[in-house]
Amino acid sequence: MKIAIGSDHVGYELKPTIIDYLEELGHEVTDFGPYSAERTNYPTYGEKVAEEVSSGNFEGGILICGTGVGISITANKVKGIRAVVCSEPYSAKLSKAHNNTNILAFGSRVVGSELAKMIVKEWLDAKFEGGRHKTRVDMLKDIEERQTM
Repeated sequence: MKIAIGSDHVGYELKPTIIDYLEELGHEVTDFGPYSAERTNYPTYGEKVAEEVSSGNFEGGILICGTGVGISITANKVKGIRAVVCSEPYSAKLSKAHNNTNILAFGSRVVGSELAKMIVKEWLDAKFEGGRHKTRVDMLKDIEERQTM
């Protein structure tokens, strides 16, 4: 799987651990920044990763900030993105299985590196179930279309 990853300065320290883990699992990862711990703004990187996923250049994205909330809100502003912020593996798994999320976000101030890896693994291993869930995801797409007209 091709995965885009980004963070803000708070998520910067956790990002290399997640990149290494993704690569160990056999995924191709592209880091969209930042490339230092210098203070930055999460919308910059949330938007970059979301645009790459939305355009189809990447199959999924991972975003990290302090809580995961701000950067996931940013990603969800991009058409076609269904980003979820998770602090535990079960929600990550069901977000993919039921909501077909294409970006996972979490907070480096909320989860440690081992829990972050568990969250990532559950999200990556989950498969969209379709069926009644597809109907609901299609409804989300319809709302998005109406809001961008």
